[in-house]
Amino acid sequence: MSLRILHVLDHSIPLHSGYTFRTLAILREQRALGWETFHLTSPKHHVATSAEEEVEGWRFFRTLMLPTASSRVPMLHELGMMRQLARRLGEISRLVQPDVIHAHSPVLNALPALWVGRRLGIPVVYEVRAFWEDAAVDHGTSTEGGLRYRLTRDLETVAMRRADQVTTICEGLRQEIIGRGVQARKVTVVPNAVDVGMFHFASKPDEALKRQLGLTGMTVLGFIGSCYVYEGRDVLCEALPSVLAARPDVRVLLVGGGPQENVLRALVGERTLQDKVVFTGRVPHEEVQRYYSIVDLLVYPRRSMRLTELVTPLKPLEAMAQGQLVVASDVGGHRELIRDAVTGFLFAPGSAEALAGKALDVLARRDTWASVRAQGRHFVETERSWPSSAARYKAVYDQALACLAG
Repeated sequence: MSLRILHVLDHSIPLHSGYTFRTLAILREQRALGWETFHLTSPKHHVATSAEEEVEGWRFFRTLMLPTASSRVPMLHELGMMRQLARRLGEISRLVQPDVIHAHSPVLNALPALWVGRRLGIPVVYEVRAFWEDAAVDHGTSTEGGLRYRLTRDLETVAMRRADQVTTICEGLRQEIIGRGVQARKVTVVPNAVDVGMFHFASKPDEALKRQLGLTGMTVLGFIGSCYVYEGRDVLCEALPSVLAARPDVRVLLVGGGPQENVLRALVGERTLQDKVVFTGRVPHEEVQRYYSIVDLLVYPRRSMRLTELVTPLKPLEAMAQGQLVVASDVGGHRELIRDAVTGFLFAPGSAEALAGKALDVLARRDTWASVRAQGRHFVETERSWPSSAARYKAVYDQALACLAG
């Protein structure tokens, strides 16, 4: 059956983020299934310059940012943005006549979708990629348990209960959603995945890049991703002296920028590790695979907190798809992807000592590497490829449409 799906998004390409990459993967797979997809971004897509734009062959409807009642009062500002999005969503819904409105996190998109969907008789699917209240804590705009936190949590819960169907990206979030009183039959996991064909298994190291970065002849522990506190890149740097004591040939490669980058550079300076740690900052997306190729162990030392216990990251999957060895902290999000010593390796979160010990143990057991690499790739191919993941939307949309018919 051909379906017309109107996706409501926080932001999109040309901005690059895990959010936009997941969105593109979903759209490609839905188009491959023969569905028509339409795409509307919220006022938070701040780079929009016109009401409609074509980017990389994709047409986006935009909700241009207009002055709100008070940009200095966050809740009033957000209410104003939701009203703007609802007006624009009503216009686009009447234009494209979708079968389903599919709103993606945050709740600032879900509530307008519900308002419009109920008014026009269109079923609404809400995709929870993370909880808005937790994201606000992570970005420093809210405190866990505070008034703003409780209000946003309540809004998320209301939106999930009222949506016809709810999708989410991992089992940890699914259990949290059910725990808030959402019926289990309404909640489907559509996990983060990768396009396996984009990643070459066990590709040869880019020797030119190694020379450029001063890493020729070195054993490289790498982190590829954004620099946020919860990612724990400081734990990796704290572990480095212990690793160097046993393996002087080790270097750390940190690829990607973010709000904690300057703090991390200062930490490296304090530990006099400047010649042992290479910072690249942000690199073009099309160049990232070159950096993967020169890393011996990908290290993901996420700290244990609500966000990391609930949410599965994407970067370890990308590494496993390429046959890279992944050493990761033993938090809930990682445990959904990694079986210790089978598809990767786990260590106690927040512990530089545990990280150092695990890294040295893995480096000393090269005879296990081929098996772990192969099993990691197999896991991605069979359980975390985009065709298998996105196919789950068919049942979700069917159930949403059945809710409307009922």
